[in-house]
Order: sequence, then structure tokens, then C-alpha cells
Amino acid sequence: MDFIKGMDLSTLAEVEQCGGVFRDHGNAADAMTILQSYGMNYLRLRLWNHPYDDQGKSFGAGTCDIDVVTGLAKRAKALGIKWCLDLHYSDFWTDPGKQRVPRAWKGMTAAQLADAVYDFTKDSLQHLKDADALPSMVAVGNEITNGLLWPLGQKPNWDNIVLFLNAGIRAVREFDPSISVMLHLDAGGNNEMYRDWFDHYFAHHGADFDYMGLSYYPFWHGTMEDLRANMNDMAHRYHKDMIVAEVSTGFTLEDYKDYEKLPDEKRKGMATKPELAAKVPYEMSPEGQSKFMQDLMELLKGIDEGRGKGFMYWEPAWIPVPGSEWASPEAIAYMQEKGPGGNEWANQALFDYDGNALPALAVIRDF
Repeated sequence: MDFIKGMDLSTLAEVEQCGGVFRDHGNAADAMTILQSYGMNYLRLRLWNHPYDDQGKSFGAGTCDIDVVTGLAKRAKALGIKWCLDLHYSDFWTDPGKQRVPRAWKGMTAAQLADAVYDFTKDSLQHLKDADALPSMVAVGNEITNGLLWPLGQKPNWDNIVLFLNAGIRAVREFDPSISVMLHLDAGGNNEMYRDWFDHYFAHHGADFDYMGLSYYPFWHGTMEDLRANMNDMAHRYHKDMIVAEVSTGFTLEDYKDYEKLPDEKRKGMATKPELAAKVPYEMSPEGQSKFMQDLMELLKGIDEGRGKGFMYWEPAWIPVPGSEWASPEAIAYMQEKGPGGNEWANQALFDYDGNALPALAVIRDF
């Protein structure tokens, strides 16, 4: 298998609909085509069950329902690009801090939830097959560090965590054994957590899988040496191939307020606040971003047993355009969180705020 140079483009259709334009050396072109020319050979797309409120208003952040995902997957297939389906098993974002049960699954028992996971996984794959857009890989759950389908599947309830994950894995295996399966945690530099998680998973008869996925954001998840040490330990301990399933870093700390065209009280602003950026040994500049990606790829190539199989850069094309926000007002109400909305990732894209390809892409291409 080729070294994976993947990109998560889950919001791309929305960014385009909101007027986003992408350029390479001044020439406007399709973002997927530009990224492919710089070495992208894998796509990652998240799927939410029903990202709409009761009146049908979108939750935003790409509105990643099965139709949106299918459309993007077909574009990738037309370019000969493989892709990974990232199943959240939720109506909106999931991560270690939230794993909400889809509204249609509320009140189900653990056994019923396992059946729902199985059916949803199989139904999604059937929909994609019918559209001639099957993925090559499926992530069963997203950043499932603290479990999934809370509260029944919340850590430390390992019996239910494994019940739900086994249901999803079984659905993929039965549908098409050639599709690879990934289990994906966050905090790629936290070796103690990875050991604890996978020890418990296997002790509770977790089903076999193909790839261990790790998120690694240098402003949250430790140093590169932490990541290297964890991946080497995982290679020896579990003998699983690994992919850094989410990664990014910034190319600037310059604000993008003028691009979003939102009042301050409605802007979330960049995730990499200056105090976080100060902890990262890579300058938030085009040169720093390029050096980070070079070092990451070299790290992955050097993992013991040859287990470092590549990366998937998170949202390289989420440039700041009015209308494309991490959560709509309807989504914020659903999550019972305070706003604001807006884009919090634009300074970590691989295109600048005007949609121009950044130098890190050439580093990725030439590696």
C-alpha cells in the first residue's frame, strides 16, 4: 500500500456553495484536483446521522449527511482517489468530550443500540455502493477515547463500548471484507491512555480491525517525540498498522475576521489561540507548517515494524467564507452549548484565506 497522504474534506461542498474559490499559482481550480496534484491519495469524510433540527434547518459544518458524503465520495472516485468513511454515530460532532446518541436512537437499550449501529453501518455502505462510491476504509466511531453512544457506551462501561464497536465492525466485514476498518482515538502522544484503552478493548473481546487511528494536534497532544514513542510502543504491543487520522498545524496567527464578515459576538475565532501556539516548537507560518509536515512524514516512515502508514490532514480546505461555520445557531441549541459560530480552523488549512495553495503542499507532494 502506498504511504497515505490523506485529506479530510468534509466541509468542501459547503465552502464551495458559500463562494469559496481555490487557486494554485494564481489559477482557479477544483480543490480536490489541486490537492491530488500535490500528492493527496486518500480522502476522509465524516458522516452524521441526521444533522438537522426538527424544522429541517442544517446544523452546518458541512451538513455531512449521507447525500453530501456520497456527492464528495463520487468526486473522489472520479479522480481515482480512495476514501475513508468516518462514522460518528451521532447527529453532529463527536469527540472525547461528547458522544451524543442520535435522536432517532434515544431511549434504546444497549442491545437495541448495537442493532442500530449494525443497521446504520450496513445501510450507509449499501447507499454508497448503489452510487458506485464505496469507501476503501471505514472508521467505526470518531475519537472514541471515552467511548461512544453515551451514557450507555461511556468509559468505563467496556462491555457496551465493545458491544457497539463489534456491531459496527461486523457490519463492515459482512458487507465487504475488502474494506479496511479503523478504530480512532485522540491524544496521539498519550501512551498511557492508548495502552489502557486497547488493553481493555481486547480483554473484553473486541473484534479485530486493520488500522489504529490517532489524532495528533501539536498544540493539544504533546510533542512529536511523545507521538513517536507512543506509536513505537503500539507497534510492538499490538502489531497494528497506524494512521494519524487527524493532524494539522497553523500557517499564521493573523485573524480572518474580515473574511468571515461576522460581528465579534458571533465569532468563535481560531482554535490555536496565541497561548496554545506558543507551546508548539513550530512557528505558525507557511515555513513552520511546511517543516511540521516534513517532520511528521519522516516520523511516520520511521515507526518500528513499518507500522506508520500515513496521515489524514484535517480540513485543509476549510477556508473562511461567510456561511460556512463550525455550528449553526440550530446546532448550538441542539448541543445546549453557548455560541458563537464561525470558523475556528481557517489558519490551519493548506490554502490561505484567499484560497491559494500553501507551500506545505509541495512538501507533501515531494516526500
